[in-house]
Amino acid sequence: MAEAANGPLAGVRVVELAGIGPGPFAAMVLADLGADVVRVDRPGGAALAVDPEYDLTNRNKRSVLIDLKADDGPARVLGLVERADILIEGYRPGVTERLGVGPAECHARNPKLVYGRMTGWGQEGPLAGRAGHDVAYIAVTGALGMIGRPGEPPAVPANLLGDYAGGSLYLVIGILAALQHARTDGGAGQVVDAAIVDGASHLATMIHGMVAAGGWQDRRGVNLLDGGCPFYGSYETSDGEYMAVGALEPQFYDEFTSLLGIAADAPARKDFARWDGLRETIAARFLTRTRAEWTSVFEGSDACVAPVLSLREAPDHPHLAARGTFVEHSGITQPAPAPRFSATPGSVRLGPARPGADTAEVARDWDVPGLAGQALETKDTTAGGER
Repeated sequence: MAEAANGPLAGVRVVELAGIGPGPFAAMVLADLGADVVRVDRPGGAALAVDPEYDLTNRNKRSVLIDLKADDGPARVLGLVERADILIEGYRPGVTERLGVGPAECHARNPKLVYGRMTGWGQEGPLAGRAGHDVAYIAVTGALGMIGRPGEPPAVPANLLGDYAGGSLYLVIGILAALQHARTDGGAGQVVDAAIVDGASHLATMIHGMVAAGGWQDRRGVNLLDGGCPFYGSYETSDGEYMAVGALEPQFYDEFTSLLGIAADAPARKDFARWDGLRETIAARFLTRTRAEWTSVFEGSDACVAPVLSLREAPDHPHLAARGTFVEHSGITQPAPAPRFSATPGSVRLGPARPGADTAEVARDWDVPGLAGQALETKDTTAGGER
């Protein structure tokens, strides 16, 4: 039997219309926090689908299989909606309306429902109907253009900055705020329009202020926090690995240059004319030892230096191991739920949901007798939608 939910969202019911990327991740965050998330998978599969056994964004969820294009498909989803607090969908604008499960239909059945919509471009605007992916969304916001070395193409930060930071996490913030409103006296449900272009732009609020104040140049690789500063960046070691340096404040800079062994030759922090030479000195010094040796040198210091680890190495870092930042469940080492709560901690209770595997159980627990009315073949595949 699966461990009972004990997070701060225990008792909250979520319907997730299966998609790809930021929508499933947002639903996973809610599930990690204790919500009862039921993912509505569709028969068949989708491009970019991950083997369900390893799709960690479907952990702590249950899955039912519903064909929304079947005659009784919308009614079965609306049966779940009546008993839910939240719905998450990640289709292009207008798709759920055409399928018969748009905001109007859902709110007619459940006025308190928080209807979360996850897209790249948003529900309106000239590009709202176009396909896209993370890299295009962060490109138009200016975020992509900030990352990388001057004179080289922008560096792509996987899909963490757009899909998950600018998308999923803003959807979760919006959903929780709307849920709070819906639960107040006289409160009602509403639609949350979470667009990656909005969230990624919002993430750069501080930088926009610095640009306006003249403290940030609108080009990459020449500023304090974008690699332009020689004591804020990464350097190769003798074994081909890297160390990350973030010694911004005076006391950290002094400790960094001392432990690196260049204090006698290091210029003042704000001696900008000597920054190029300082960068060369730091780079040459790091190349004299291995990553492990430099890690030992800086261990226990306030020099703000850390080894650059791979995804497979990270769980074994002593600090992360001591905190339990990674856990093992269903034979997979994976990040633990975050953040942490003193009274209602989240946990990984269930492995990745298999499409359709929980239909009978959900029908019983949510008291939706018609949920399993349509016989559908359960397949080992995930569903997806365009953002």
